[in-house]
Amino acid sequence: MPRGRKPQSPDASRRNDLLRAAARLFVEKGFNATTTRDIAEAVGMRSGSPFYHFRSKQELLKAAIIGGLEAAYERLLAATAEVTDSTDAEPRLRAMIRAHLGNLLEGECPTPMLLGETRALDASDKAEIAAAFDRYQLPWQSVLNDLAASGKLPSAAPPVRLLLFGMLNWAPQWYRAEGPLSLDELTEACLALLLGRERGDEIRK
Repeated sequence: MPRGRKPQSPDASRRNDLLRAAARLFVEKGFNATTTRDIAEAVGMRSGSPFYHFRSKQELLKAAIIGGLEAAYERLLAATAEVTDSTDAEPRLRAMIRAHLGNLLEGECPTPMLLGETRALDASDKAEIAAAFDRYQLPWQSVLNDLAASGKLPSAAPPVRLLLFGMLNWAPQWYRAEGPLSLDELTEACLALLLGRERGDEIRK
């Protein structure tokens, strides 16, 4: 265990197990088709045990989405903190794209794929998720603004950010880790497309 990190209590550990299992099943089967029995069985619990930690399946969904967005935000900040050139926004965007693809394709739950399930939640829950998503988007808009100001990007209007997310979030539908394209190469392809460049020899054909 890393120095200084306190061990999780059994309850906190079981709660996290439930969140990971629920998120994975919601992505694989859909929210409506996933039962609490499915989630309980995935972590070796009795069928009613999840309700000790969460009041409802809806609360599980909200917690999974917000927790995923918060984890993705922290990963984004960590990735950009490693960029040493603060005068050029392009390395920051590269780090952010790679971190986002990592969240989608290397983690246990691609949170963006859960956002479509928010239709099962009430207005209050949706507002909490929207606030978490807005927070995640702020660094992206900032780096796009910097790229536009430097002339590397024709426009940083909000639709550009949303189109970028749409492109990245579709990757789990077709990307295969065993294929010829690494995530670093995929990152370069996304960056080249956004900035209107030729891929050159950076990407294997």
